[in-house]
Amino acid sequence: MKKRLYHILWSWFLVMGLMPAASLVAQDKVVSVNDVWQFKFYARGVRGVNWMKDGRYYTTSRKNQVKKYDIKTRKAVATLFDGSAIRFDAYALSSKEDKLLLATKTESIYRRSSKSYYYVYDIKTKNLSKLSNAPGKQMHATFSPDGNKVAFVRDNNMYMVDLATKKETQITSDGKRNEVINGNADWVYEEELSFSKAFFWSPDSKKIAFYKFSESKVKEYNMQLWAGQRQPYAIDYRFKYPKAGEDNSVIEILVYDVASAKIQNMDIGTEKDIYIARLKWTRNPKILSIRRLNRLQNKLELLHGDVTNGTTKVILTEESKTYVDVEFTDDLTYLKNGKEFIFTSDKDGFKHLYLYTMDGKLVRQITKGNWEVSAFAGVDERRKLLYFTSTEVSPLGRQLYRVDIKGRKKTRMTQDKGTHRINFSPDFKYYLDTYNSASMPTRVTLHEAPSGKNLGVLEDNAGLKAQLKAYKINYKEFFKFKTSENVELNGWMIKPFNFDKNKKYPVLMFVYGGPGSQQVTNSWDYGNFFWYQMLANEGYMVACIDNRGTGGRGRDFKHATYKQLGYYETIDQIEGAKYLAKLPYVDAQRIGIWGWSYGGYMSSLCIMKGADVFKTAIAVAPVTTWRFYDTIYTERFLQRPQDNADGYDKNSPLNHVGKLKGNYLLIHGTGDDNVHFQNSVELQNALIRAGKQFQSFYYPNRAHGIRSGNARPHLYNMMTNFLLKNL
Repeated sequence: MKKRLYHILWSWFLVMGLMPAASLVAQDKVVSVNDVWQFKFYARGVRGVNWMKDGRYYTTSRKNQVKKYDIKTRKAVATLFDGSAIRFDAYALSSKEDKLLLATKTESIYRRSSKSYYYVYDIKTKNLSKLSNAPGKQMHATFSPDGNKVAFVRDNNMYMVDLATKKETQITSDGKRNEVINGNADWVYEEELSFSKAFFWSPDSKKIAFYKFSESKVKEYNMQLWAGQRQPYAIDYRFKYPKAGEDNSVIEILVYDVASAKIQNMDIGTEKDIYIARLKWTRNPKILSIRRLNRLQNKLELLHGDVTNGTTKVILTEESKTYVDVEFTDDLTYLKNGKEFIFTSDKDGFKHLYLYTMDGKLVRQITKGNWEVSAFAGVDERRKLLYFTSTEVSPLGRQLYRVDIKGRKKTRMTQDKGTHRINFSPDFKYYLDTYNSASMPTRVTLHEAPSGKNLGVLEDNAGLKAQLKAYKINYKEFFKFKTSENVELNGWMIKPFNFDKNKKYPVLMFVYGGPGSQQVTNSWDYGNFFWYQMLANEGYMVACIDNRGTGGRGRDFKHATYKQLGYYETIDQIEGAKYLAKLPYVDAQRIGIWGWSYGGYMSSLCIMKGADVFKTAIAVAPVTTWRFYDTIYTERFLQRPQDNADGYDKNSPLNHVGKLKGNYLLIHGTGDDNVHFQNSVELQNALIRAGKQFQSFYYPNRAHGIRSGNARPHLYNMMTNFLLKNL
């Protein structure tokens, strides 16, 4: 849930921008909802950079072409595919860089999954052919490392095509919708363990490791989909969705041998109620790396498996009194020497880098300190240097560092305050620094490694900055305060236009607040920033506070909400509102709050438990009881309902409806496969039983993001009007 809900509000804004403070002169135009949702403020970036093997060149697609660029001159040196034959949605280049896989007529399924018709294009001969002539679209088509074969999923079964002979081999035959899935993740793995493609080629291209999900015992959730006035009956869409405390899929890890066509079942233990959080091949094509997680997610084991006979051995174990964050282990990197690997863990209270031998013996902790490694950018094994971004300067930003493999000579490589995202070439000769801050849209620069020498600006969004000069724009001001419990919290505010410190202004707070998320960062806010400019023009102040449970500040701060989601978060948001209310320019009687998904859960709780503080609240697609949400996310933070019933019920908005006093707007899409419409239906029933007046609105067939068919501008116009009337 975290990543999906955390990104829902800005998934369509990926390229919005702010302008520098120096440009806040002679602005008179006001942003409108149509400006926002017609992407008028589209910002350019250097996206889709697919490095080639030598690190000097990269490929990218634009206008239905795939072109090869020189990274130094940033000029195209070759057109690999001209797009005249077919229109493609995505592409992949083979390891030999002689063929392209082209996905066409792509259909989205859930957040990470889709299916397409795939074509193979030979760059030299210019021959274009279908990957498969069998009926039905394919999923996750992937070149083998040697570029000679392609594996894919169709109708829950695994297939392989030999590109030389065009022979298609069916690897599994037991796949069946809502019963057995091979090579593709089930709904909850896709959503909460962050992957959909569930098969992996061995480094020597001789084997394919894949997941098998047996989901026959997983209960179905059904949604009605309305198909228009010419369709008198709704479509009943059913899919497997394991809610908290219910049965999950039973997992098997299988390895297919290409030469013999035999399948080896890997030993993942006798306990079936587990998660296999990750699969990864080691440098040895006979050894498969498996990360096994228990149901309560407080014990993670790293297994190494011999694929020739299926035996496995536990190499490393991480345990916690709360939970082990699987995403913190995503930086697992096996070194080319075949003797060591790098692993990330927060076992000392902060996420850091560790070096282990292949048998799980700790060599050393490479990074240390009361700050977090936010992203491991990679290891240059030739120079024995590691690169990473961290929160060492401030939890609000991300800076690039390098350190040698012995943990010495740590050097900060970026200086501009804000957020840096790094993309290294495979040979670690170059890297792209995508930088932004709260007052500056994206700037992309090319650098030489390891010196960090700036080789030039690839994009600075000068056009966007010039465009925004005509608009009224107020940027964020950051602040800190301490609660009555002496907890320091970070926040930002956007003040109204023509701000007068002697006047009193209403405040709209935005909240997300979910575990590990961060809203208060010194980064270019490509979320609701431009909508907030509209509200600033109407005389509103907008503010946001990161409560306990959010990320960037270490394990204790993040894990404080364990077993009682909503409790400390609500306390902190209410105290944040009280802090704002004491500011001389805030109207304490006109404080509102809004949020989406986890944020909708929070805004609902806040106007109920903080009824004397908040006048108005908007909740979009909220969870209203964690009993309705999925196993992996919910049980990670609350355990199962059977283990912790109070944790589920004490902070459910369903059980606080009698406290509602203010103006409340509840919004949901009926086609939400993630946070089901059921949540809002039950909350409405509870409010009605309690005799509480409120407003509600549903969006037919819209999913969690409420996007299609003009829904976004409609939604934001409605919320604007509601606030103007009720705050």
